[in-house]
Amino acid sequence: MKIAIYGRQFNDSVLPYVQQVFSALDQHEAEVYIYSDLNDFLSGKITLPKVHQVFTKDQPLKGLIDVFLTLGGDGTLLDTLAFIRDSGIPVIGINFGRLGFLASINKSDIAAAIYAVVNRKYTLDSRILLTIESEHPFFGDDNYALNDITFHKRDDSAMIIIHAFLNDEFLNSYWGDGIVISTPTGSTAYSLSCGGPIVLPQSGNLVLTPVAPHNLNVRPIVLSDDSVLSFNVEFRSANYLVSCDSRTVVIDKAVKFSIRKAGFKFNLVRLDNETYLSTLRNKLMWGIDARNY
Repeated sequence: MKIAIYGRQFNDSVLPYVQQVFSALDQHEAEVYIYSDLNDFLSGKITLPKVHQVFTKDQPLKGLIDVFLTLGGDGTLLDTLAFIRDSGIPVIGINFGRLGFLASINKSDIAAAIYAVVNRKYTLDSRILLTIESEHPFFGDDNYALNDITFHKRDDSAMIIIHAFLNDEFLNSYWGDGIVISTPTGSTAYSLSCGGPIVLPQSGNLVLTPVAPHNLNVRPIVLSDDSVLSFNVEFRSANYLVSCDSRTVVIDKAVKFSIRKAGFKFNLVRLDNETYLSTLRNKLMWGIDARNY
């Protein structure tokens, strides 16, 4: 089993858990590939496998590794899109962050999770992606998102007006702080905090959720994931923001954007003792009622 390890810099308090990850991989004789920046960060702090490879962001991984393992939160797992692109490489995340919908493996379950991955005791949960296009390649080749694509005003600016079109038919003009176009995966992220619904992963839908709309009767809308959405943004300030997951660009000109489902999917590893609904219940603490205490 060839496993790539990716992570950002993190607090020293989680180093014992990181050591547990590498020790478990070494115990199961996995071939380990460590992201170059992570390798530099961990050197001298923990005991890394004596034999391991180092990979970089520009290095093709398709055919080289079997599974991509992330150390961190959901944001860390979202970073892997830039590495795996359309390769279909499965991704699993160990949660060193807070909530962890995507990076769903708890620190207490590291040994069992590594055992399951190495022995291929898992299934693949395929998730759709969004892609954004315009006459200017603002995001380059990284113009896709697993969670959401957002249009948002700058913190110190006036509200923006977003003219939205659905399959070339006018949908609405959204006056407010912005809008979120989310996949079912992203329905439990920013969209949910803005009042959007939870959408199950295989439902075949997208969600368009306004952010602090000026008109209170403007509500989230659920669309088919075969839809093609187009947007023009009016802004009185110098610029506004467009984000693909955690990647953000500043726009200072009139641009028409087109958003649709990407032509490939993201494969999330789902262990045999885990389901989407169990993750949803655990993370949102459904069934925990203050009246029981």
